[in-house]
Amino acid sequence: MTSTGGVLFVPYQETLGLLGVEDALRVCEDVYAMHARGSIVWASPASFKLDVAEGFNNHWHVKAALLKEIPTTGVRLYNYYDDGTRNTIGELGCTRYIVLSDPHSGEPVAIVDEHWSYAIRSAAAATLACKWLAPRSPKVLGLVGVGTMGTNSLRCLCTMYNFAEIRCTSRRPETRAAFARKWSQALAIPVVPKETVEDVVRGADIVVGGTTSGEIVSREFWLKPGSTFISLARRELDPAGWSKMDKVVIDSWDFNMLQREFKRTVEAGMFSREKLYAEIHELVSGAKKGRERDDERILIHTTGLVSQDVALAHFLYRRALDKGLGLWLPRSLPPSPA
Repeated sequence: MTSTGGVLFVPYQETLGLLGVEDALRVCEDVYAMHARGSIVWASPASFKLDVAEGFNNHWHVKAALLKEIPTTGVRLYNYYDDGTRNTIGELGCTRYIVLSDPHSGEPVAIVDEHWSYAIRSAAAATLACKWLAPRSPKVLGLVGVGTMGTNSLRCLCTMYNFAEIRCTSRRPETRAAFARKWSQALAIPVVPKETVEDVVRGADIVVGGTTSGEIVSREFWLKPGSTFISLARRELDPAGWSKMDKVVIDSWDFNMLQREFKRTVEAGMFSREKLYAEIHELVSGAKKGRERDDERILIHTTGLVSQDVALAHFLYRRALDKGLGLWLPRSLPPSPA
C-alpha cells in the first residue's frame, strides 16, 4: 500500500476528475458489505468534537476507522464555522481532509481533500439502498432542497432510473427556478420548480429530503402508497410519522444514536430499535429482504459512515497514484549518519 515517494496529497480539483458518481455508488456498497462481514474497526469514542462558540463559533469533528479488507486506516478531520446565521459546512473554505496510513506499519500514505468525496458519499450511501427499496420503474422524483445533497442525489438516481418528471423546491424561488432550468436542459426531461414541499412530495415515487433546516420539513401523510422517502439530514420527515411507514431502513443504529435529533426521537418514544426494519448492510448482504409489496411506503434515513469516507479517500489515493496525479510531500526520515 505504501510508496517510497513520500506522502501523496490529493487536492480538491483533482478529486473531481478521479471519482465518478458510479464509482462512489460502488465503493459505498462495497463498504456496506464489509460492515456485514464485520471487517471494520471503529474508533473509540466514535466521534471527537471540539465546539467553541463564544468568540470563535468554531467546530472540530474527528472520526476514524480501519478497513481490514483493503487494508487501510484513515482519520477524517473536519472543521467549520457556525454562528447560528452563517454556516460553512457545505463550503470549500472549511477544513475537510482524510489522512491515510498503512495499518501494518503506521506509516503515512496520503492526505486527501474530501470536499467532493464527502458530498457524493452523502448521496450515494443513501440512494444506493433504492436498489432494494424503491418502487418498480419510478417515474416521478421529488427533490426537497436543491443544494449539494439534492444535486448529488439527482446525479446518483439518474444512473439508476429513467424519470419522466422531476419536481424540486427550495427556500428561494430564484434558486429552484435556476436549478430547474439547468437540469431540464441537462437531462432533457421536465424539471418543475414547486412553491411548497407538499407540492413536491404528493404523488412522487421517490422523494429526497436534503435541506439544511433544523425544522420538520416533510409529513408522512403526504407520501403516496408505494413511495420511498430518502432522508439525508435531521428531521426531513416528521419523526412522528416514522412508525407509520411500512419499513424504516437506516445506515447504522449506533451512529444515528450519536445524532441529537435521532436520539431525541427515540427517547420521546416516537421510534425504537424494535420498529427498525433493517440497516442497509443487511440488504446488501441479503440478510433482509427489500421491498416486498408494491404499496409499501419506505423510509431510508442515513447519518453517514466514516468507513465509506475512508474507503473513498483510499480509492482517490490509488487512482491518483495510477494516473501520476497529486503532490508528493516529504516523509519524515531519520537524520543521515554523521
